[in-house]
Amino acid sequence: MYKLYVELTQNGASASYTSYDNDCFSFELKEKKGSLKGIFTAKKDMMMKSLAITTEKDFDDDDLFYANGYQAWTTSREFSKYDKFDGLFEPAKITKFTAHFAGLSGDYHFATSYGEKGKFHGYTYCYFREKGEREITLYGSKSERKGFTVFEVDMGDDEFTIRKDVEGLKLKAGQEYEMFDIAIIEGDMDKVMDEYFFDFVGCKKPSIKHLSGYTSWYNYFQNIDEKIILRDLDGLDRASEEVSIFQVDDGYQHAVGDWLITDHKKFPNGMKYIADKIHEKGYKAGIWLAPFSAQCNSILAKKHPEWLLRHNRNGKKMLGCQGWGGAYTLDIYHPEVRAYIKKVFDTVLNVWGFDMVKLDFLYSQCIEPRNGKTRGEIMCDGVDLLREACGDKWILGCGVPLGACMGIFDACRISCDVNKNWRFELKKSLNINSIVTGIRFNAEIPSSQNAITNTIFRNHLDGRAFCNDPDVFFLRDINIGYNMEQKLLHGKVNTVCGNVLFVSDNAGDFDDERIEYLKEFFRNKDYKVNMAEFESDDIIRLEFTEDGVEKTLRFSLETGESNVRECL
Repeated sequence: MYKLYVELTQNGASASYTSYDNDCFSFELKEKKGSLKGIFTAKKDMMMKSLAITTEKDFDDDDLFYANGYQAWTTSREFSKYDKFDGLFEPAKITKFTAHFAGLSGDYHFATSYGEKGKFHGYTYCYFREKGEREITLYGSKSERKGFTVFEVDMGDDEFTIRKDVEGLKLKAGQEYEMFDIAIIEGDMDKVMDEYFFDFVGCKKPSIKHLSGYTSWYNYFQNIDEKIILRDLDGLDRASEEVSIFQVDDGYQHAVGDWLITDHKKFPNGMKYIADKIHEKGYKAGIWLAPFSAQCNSILAKKHPEWLLRHNRNGKKMLGCQGWGGAYTLDIYHPEVRAYIKKVFDTVLNVWGFDMVKLDFLYSQCIEPRNGKTRGEIMCDGVDLLREACGDKWILGCGVPLGACMGIFDACRISCDVNKNWRFELKKSLNINSIVTGIRFNAEIPSSQNAITNTIFRNHLDGRAFCNDPDVFFLRDINIGYNMEQKLLHGKVNTVCGNVLFVSDNAGDFDDERIEYLKEFFRNKDYKVNMAEFESDDIIRLEFTEDGVEKTLRFSLETGESNVRECL
């Protein structure tokens, strides 16, 4: 039923194969009801590029395919055969240089199915559903430790492909390698998701069920200091009964990578003092780090160039992201890097006393395969290192391929960053940051519409793979490009579909009405999503129960117009 296509390099020469058994390898596909396994046996030494199996699958007009994006920020939603999903947007393709840097956070340099109607791909798991129905058929990988599993559809040509990203994998003659271990589960959405995440993958209920509070990023970005943080901490007092966590984001450190060198002009009493002040309020204390990143002008990057990853092709230092003027990536397989990362977390968690770390830009570790390992194996190794370094303290992941951290991280971002404008308009932009993030170069760049879409269509991860973090909502009026209806809509979507609920507003500026909205959105309620789908290109319908009461939220992504007040 499945056609095979394999790309590899043997004795320095590239080759492709379509036969299951040949002079280079054999491939055995074991199909049973509810599962699919693929075992690859090398007959010669080789380096793998890709392996894919393709079968026919009929797609009607009402059929939908759910594509889980490459990492936490990447667009994830259901698609029909008439939809199209672009890869890098045209402004990013002006030169090879701009295309390379715009594509760092995604899979654009190794994935192909972008920009054509009816062609889509997603990672780790996918499902098929008929519009209006709750019954689904899910295909899901047990683990990404052998390589990322990519599910692709060509809905126009009625094809379904399962691909293993094994680029860079070195195999010896006689070596056996498990390419696929995939569950195929049919039934009601909730029942299928429970069976996949709990029974097949082996996830346990996350240690975090519900968190609500504050994070500093979306009001001040890096422009924080001790006075701002303590003022905003006090500002939550009127809603304190519904607050459980207060998080300090980027801006406290000397530079990204120099985590243990606090900027003492901004935080003269140090970070333990901040954690103690948060604890005095009765809240958990959270703090942000990008543990695999080292800002180009950081002390770490200058002092330890041997710790930095280098490109396979030219040996130059590898940039993992464009932020902060550029940041290099640390090599987790270097013993001194591993020791440094463990020292950082021991200090942050056990000396400073923070309870949770938000760990960002983690995808940077697996941009290229190396050391004979696949991207998926490298990412899983990185996640394991972070779990080991943090012990039983809480980890909130961000900017990470989700399949690598399911059942390991306590909570995880499920969307891109929001934007401080509901929809970007150059003439209405608030500042240079809004301009930079408003011009969309890829599917990971900050966008309120994309964040809301991901939050809704990844709702099934909450309480199964980890606790969902849908990013912040806003209630303030200062330095924001939302109207009140849009603020309420965004807050309601987050509370229905997630359980890590943050604002970056100084609640001390709120009037009584906004304090009540804040407490309402922070309140821990029993939510269940019954149905979520696009009614048109612009309109989303979200059917849910709230403490047993059935409600329907319908809204426009373009304008934010909705019936949200009926659902409050």
